[in-house]
Amino acid sequence: MMKRWLLTFIAVLALGGLTGCGYNDFQRLDEQSKAAWSEVLNQYQRRADLVPNIVATVKGETQFEQETLTKVVEARARATSIQVTPETLNNPEAFQKFQAAQGELGSALSRLMVVSERYPDLKANQGFRDLRVQLEGTENRITVARNRYIQTIQEYNTLARSFPSNLTAMVFSYGAKPNFTVQNEAQIATPPVVDFNKK
Repeated sequence: MMKRWLLTFIAVLALGGLTGCGYNDFQRLDEQSKAAWSEVLNQYQRRADLVPNIVATVKGETQFEQETLTKVVEARARATSIQVTPETLNNPEAFQKFQAAQGELGSALSRLMVVSERYPDLKANQGFRDLRVQLEGTENRITVARNRYIQTIQEYNTLARSFPSNLTAMVFSYGAKPNFTVQNEAQIATPPVVDFNKK
């Protein structure tokens, strides 16, 4: 009788340990992070697909700054040349490289939009205006997709570092996943200098 009670007690303990180990949570969050990452990639691809149309429209403006256009084309080429695989999510170096290339493309496109303000004919071009609206919408979608990814990765990384699920993470080699970072963090952290005495 005592032996049966002991076996039942051990079985209950083992079952309780398995349900509290977090294994299923790791699987769920891993799938969520992959889905969120796919959405980020989808929106980045949407932006990359808009670039040739924007460049073609801007080329119609004969006086437009060629250097700005060249930077956009080069940044797009770099951003689309990076091979993204499922392992990118678990490789901080590859993730950082991808993020840097996408940031460079975003900066080049922002510069193009600022420079285009100097060209009234271009601003009046309905095709360019439509493309600009599409680009702005895509940038907003990128922000939303990145935020969803960030939240999912935060949940996953918290699970990987919390007790007792961190033991499951160690056993199954579930390391923390890289997250998006701000490229110019030091610059953003520096408060702006406001001088009211300047004229």
